[in-house]
Amino acid sequence: MRFGDLQYLWLLLLIPGCIIFYVWAFKAKRRALEKFAQSEILSHLMQKVSKRKQKIRPVLFVLGVLFLVLALIQPKWGYRWEEVKRRGLDIVVALDVSKSMMAEDIKPNRLEAAKREIKSLINIIQGDRIGIVTFAGNAFLHCPLTLDYGTAKLFVDYLDVEAIPLGGTNIGAAIHKAVRAFEGHEKKHRVLILITDGEEHQSNAMTVVEEAKKHGVVIFTIGIGRQEGAPIPVIDEQGRKGFVKDREGKVVLSKLDSVLLQKIALMTGGKKGSIGAGSFPLEEIYQEEVSNMEKKELESSRQKRYENRFQYPLFLALLLFVAEAILSERKRK
Repeated sequence: MRFGDLQYLWLLLLIPGCIIFYVWAFKAKRRALEKFAQSEILSHLMQKVSKRKQKIRPVLFVLGVLFLVLALIQPKWGYRWEEVKRRGLDIVVALDVSKSMMAEDIKPNRLEAAKREIKSLINIIQGDRIGIVTFAGNAFLHCPLTLDYGTAKLFVDYLDVEAIPLGGTNIGAAIHKAVRAFEGHEKKHRVLILITDGEEHQSNAMTVVEEAKKHGVVIFTIGIGRQEGAPIPVIDEQGRKGFVKDREGKVVLSKLDSVLLQKIALMTGGKKGSIGAGSFPLEEIYQEEVSNMEKKELESSRQKRYENRFQYPLFLALLLFVAEAILSERKRK
């Protein structure tokens, strides 16, 4: 036996509550009657009242409450096999985890803001597979395409700037790794969401974008960080906070290459968005663009569908309540 909704299980506490109430009520009634008349007169007055029926009525009511609670938690037994087909897209999120993602122009920092956005995306997707690629100086497939959204969010939680030891921002490597993450030979139903805060440090990005387009990948680019740039925080050996500086001792500002991101998106039929503009770009892109794309059948399986049997305890509960209401406490002639 299975149950559909155990949140009402606490209502079983009503049963001992009802029992305590009836015990108290019987004692209070007895005391009141003893004050009303002497025992000889009282037994004469009560000779037409059935003590047995007086006890049966609360039993019926308590049993009714029990079966009502059982109906609320929706017992299920017996099952049938049902063919379940899941349709959706393959979505890979490529996230920049370079040191510059620790910049605090977006609170608490760029990386945490991006992770928050990715998890909000995972919360709204339905039927789509999700994968995660991390990149800095090179790229790594952090989470293969999966329908297990809980596991995907766990992967996101553990992302940090130590995930890729090689520094820099290699967008070309990220796109190449993401293209390889897509399975099968169908050159459609593929979406890449590229999230970065820096400039491309390699010169092969557009060449890789051309290759991605040939494989049917639509790229949506998300820039993170303010347009004027922000310093990159660093902690020295004494635990003091400072900022990354160049050879001349000037503070380095991490700036976004918006033009490149716009080109990448347009070349593959995607769009460009930004984190930090007061909106939720990943949710907007999914709802307005991705969810309207043609979906494919990702998997087909047979699943057990357990039959809901709440109507049986509900019927018994109503029957007991009616019986309690119409049962007379008078003795039969």
